[in-house]
Amino acid sequence: MVSRKRKVLIDNEAKTYLRKAYNYIKNDSPQNAEKVKNKILTSIMALQNNPEMHPPDKFRLNNDGSFRAFEIYKYRITYQISPHQINVIRIRHSRMNPLEY
Repeated sequence: MVSRKRKVLIDNEAKTYLRKAYNYIKNDSPQNAEKVKNKILTSIMALQNNPEMHPPDKFRLNNDGSFRAFEIYKYRITYQISPHQINVIRIRHSRMNPLEY
């Protein structure tokens, strides 16, 4: 059986935070800003091939396993898996407190 890739959607709030992080890093090092942004986006797109590659989100209450999270360069990416798509719902620096949800 051939499984088809799920569409990856990035929430507007997550896009905004990634843009802010990029601009913040860019003040010190444009090269590092580009490196961090590209690594995060590449890792997000890799979810199409294996959305369950990361562990369930430990901060999500009553998580049925569909909410997952991982870290890259101290940025935590939280996403939800559904049958037809993957929704990136939050990108934040790991020093920020997690939302209660």
